[in-house]
Amino acid sequence: MEYARLGRTGLEVSKICLGCMSYGMPERGAHTWTLDEEKSRPFIRKALELGINFFDTANVYSDGTSEEIVGRALKDFARREEVVVATKVHGRMRPGPNGAGLSRKAILSEIDDSLRRLGTDYVDLYQIHRWDPNTPIEETMEALHDVVKAGKARYIGASSMFAWQFLKAQHTAETNGWTKFVSMQNHLNLLYREEEREMLPLCEETGVGVIPWSPLARGRLTREWDEVSERSETDLFGKTLYTAAVDADRAIVERVGAIAAERGVNRAQVGLAWLLAKSAVTAPIVGATKPHHLDDAAAAVSLSLTAEEIRSLEELYVPHPVRGF
Repeated sequence: MEYARLGRTGLEVSKICLGCMSYGMPERGAHTWTLDEEKSRPFIRKALELGINFFDTANVYSDGTSEEIVGRALKDFARREEVVVATKVHGRMRPGPNGAGLSRKAILSEIDDSLRRLGTDYVDLYQIHRWDPNTPIEETMEALHDVVKAGKARYIGASSMFAWQFLKAQHTAETNGWTKFVSMQNHLNLLYREEEREMLPLCEETGVGVIPWSPLARGRLTREWDEVSERSETDLFGKTLYTAAVDADRAIVERVGAIAAERGVNRAQVGLAWLLAKSAVTAPIVGATKPHHLDDAAAAVSLSLTAEEIRSLEELYVPHPVRGF
């Protein structure tokens, strides 16, 4: 495994982040395809054995049970100071007023709940899961700053939003002397490259680490176009992401397969290697529900694509509608 600094911070993270949305009680929350605790723990252990030290979850994943499973596994398999734990806030956790969003009340309540579920005194990276149009950004940024100053989070990060929104948040924090975001968790893969227009250049120019979600396009880049999985059949959010430019996307998937065959590697390695070749990208967030998923992710770190291979993968892309916000 290789490691990199997250943006301009001194924080060292593995160049693969294990996304833990796949781990949670299937009967809780919206993801019926998740792995329960007994089935999840071997993946977290194996990630650690491969040198992955970066783990990303969220309060809303499987109604909080993802945080519980991840927290217990890391406590059993690792020393707290050796791992980087990231979680997120924004999604609805309770019905009624103040059960979601980025108000001061929500943030200060949810960080305590996340810490309790994770079984830790602090998280390394506390991220806003999406933009909250109903809360003034000043309120959100000050609350996040207070979370950091209280020692409950070491750094803060953001997720999918427009570049102007991200810049507004950063400017608000800088103007008031508050903690700024050090990372951007955004939607980026070979089938969705709209983030290359503004967000990636912004992050690179300002020293913000990029940790893309869905780096393999919900598995579409890892299999034949017409193959389906249990998740692809039941993931309602995922079904909204790749409904445009189907012919171009299919051609890209075929191109990934061709390069993988020529190299004698799995398709996942090609898709991840393409992302890791981008100077703005720190660590793709990879989900793993089968043992080879982690092996492929780790192998991708040392796979260098040629300039011609990268050109071949990119030349078929056409503009897509904004998705994932």
